[in-house]
Amino acid sequence: MRKLKRAKLSTAKITKSDTEVKADNRYDFLKSRIYNMEQIRPRLYGKRKTAFEHLTKPQSRVLVIGDLHEPFCLDKYLDFCLDMQARYLTNRTIFIGDIIDAHGWSYHELDPDGMSAGNELSLAIKRIARWYDAFPEADVLIGNHDRMASRKAMSGGVPSAWIKGYNEVLGTPNWNWVDRVVIDDVQYLHGEGGTARTKCRADLQSTIQGHLHTQAYCDHYVGAHYKIFGCQVGCGIDFDQYSFAYAKRGKKPAIGVAVCIGGTTCINELMNLGS
Repeated sequence: MRKLKRAKLSTAKITKSDTEVKADNRYDFLKSRIYNMEQIRPRLYGKRKTAFEHLTKPQSRVLVIGDLHEPFCLDKYLDFCLDMQARYLTNRTIFIGDIIDAHGWSYHELDPDGMSAGNELSLAIKRIARWYDAFPEADVLIGNHDRMASRKAMSGGVPSAWIKGYNEVLGTPNWNWVDRVVIDDVQYLHGEGGTARTKCRADLQSTIQGHLHTQAYCDHYVGAHYKIFGCQVGCGIDFDQYSFAYAKRGKKPAIGVAVCIGGTTCINELMNLGS
């Protein structure tokens, strides 16, 4: 009986998903790139050595992933995020919010030709599993779309004790769902309260946020006693999906991520969408 169980376990290990294999390969690549400074080869000198020391300096390197709105996220956005993780050797991941779209149970008018609420949730869970395989340890900011189910329950007079947690419903046991994260004195928010420009100046604190799909930027503000920045991340939504019909005549979304290094350097990376 024990042999049979072991055989089943070994088979389960072999049959990894493509996303898991890709994530494992990138993790091994990242580990191989982080050297002890005493192991620098002699040919690294001058500007190249300075760049190498900056790249491998022990500090926070945060990958900030934009709004997903699953199951209506671009299929290639996950690969783009993994590429950015490898390019910047990030050691921490933050999802900026709106992991799910919740079109099927929102307060807006529903598309009569769209999926039912149950089918939409099932597909969202399946697609979120890809993200969890790639980023099993992450802070996840709770967006306004993520809150939709609990808001509906409140409107119906259902006590919160009856509501399941995000991890239980979506199958993401190690994700940390929060309203706000602070790393190196930089605050990360979903962003319902306005733009990153106004929020960072109101709080006098560097701010990175999402929510506004059409904006991706990083503005710096310098005062007599402070230097701060406000960054809008962008997003990963598939603008052609019916759930975004309300914005068809508006601006197209900015597809991208942000990377924050040491709490001082913030970079926007936009995905190449071709023509």
